[in-house]
Amino acid sequence: MSRHAVAVTGLGLVTPAGTGAEDVWRHFLGGGPTARPDPELAGLAVDFSCRVDGFNPPALLGGRLARRLDRFSQLAVVAARQAVADAGLDPGEWDGERVGVVLGVSASSVQTHAVEYGRLAEGLADRVSPLMVPRSIPNMAAGEVGLDLGARGPGLVVSTACASGTSALALGCDLIRSGTCDLVLAGGTDSARTPMTAVAFDRLGALSRRRHDPAGASRPFDADRDGFVLGEGSGVLVLERPGHARARGAHPRGYLAGHGAASDAHHFTAPHPGGDGLARAVRAALVDAGLAPHEIGHINAHGTGTALNDPAEAAALRQVFRRPPPVTANKSVIGHTMGAAGAIEAALTVLALQHRLVPPTANLDRLDDAIDLDVVTGAPRPLAVP
Repeated sequence: MSRHAVAVTGLGLVTPAGTGAEDVWRHFLGGGPTARPDPELAGLAVDFSCRVDGFNPPALLGGRLARRLDRFSQLAVVAARQAVADAGLDPGEWDGERVGVVLGVSASSVQTHAVEYGRLAEGLADRVSPLMVPRSIPNMAAGEVGLDLGARGPGLVVSTACASGTSALALGCDLIRSGTCDLVLAGGTDSARTPMTAVAFDRLGALSRRRHDPAGASRPFDADRDGFVLGEGSGVLVLERPGHARARGAHPRGYLAGHGAASDAHHFTAPHPGGDGLARAVRAALVDAGLAPHEIGHINAHGTGTALNDPAEAAALRQVFRRPPPVTANKSVIGHTMGAAGAIEAALTVLALQHRLVPPTANLDRLDDAIDLDVVTGAPRPLAVP
């Protein structure tokens, strides 16, 4: 492993599968999907989603803060608080100028936009909320986390569509490596369960229309897949200089050893059919980590369940690994959480390594003949770490 590896000392998760790392992990071991009819999408061609149940912002954040924040920021603040507590950190005692926040956001404040643009369209400009701007701009997710916890280092939001949460982890890693920060709260947050988002993705042909069986709709790598399911959530990881963690007696849950990024430059919505961009990114991550393909024991796949993504992803993994290690696809359980997806999946990968178990992929009844991967399904599988 690279000498530049960064310690992961805390996890915070707010997902449709539960809240808190251990509760979410227990749910994933059972593999039960969370998609079901969504009252906010009633009457649409796609009227189901994966939503976070029992999330009570006034109880968790206080009435005033809850009213000020859009849902994507509410989710982020709660997940960040969890991650900090899980890491055994006390914000009252840290050097806030050495603590950064980097979050990935894709859809951001679609709830606020729907309400306020509606008022403007009705000629009610004087009723547009003065909180429209601070509630809606994507960077406020990081700003609100920093304000809540006293993190006064770099506060950034990155937006790279579905890769946003992963990009945030990479940038947070680099802030640690460069010496800019001792700690970075890195991850992603999004809530895309709105009528316009559902209609727009459906018009793009990206969403499953399995209305007769919402729970079975998110089915990565399955021959009968027909698109992804909208989700929401937040995942935040505490990244820390290993020396800083040792000095305070912290025990890392894992390490972020390397990262890579690349672009297909192929099409504005479709992936390269051979997965070339993804393959280059994975190779770059391996080089950065100082690892060879045969040293990887588990892959947590993007696995959207769309017709184009899954075979392209499988092709990329075959390029790099020849015989890829066991694969799981978390979106089968919690749907596509957009900008939060990469961060949530990274947290679940840390838990898989800790528990030496690969959680199963839900709804995989018949593997697509075009996909040559060892996808874990049915039950958790012991993880053999090389």
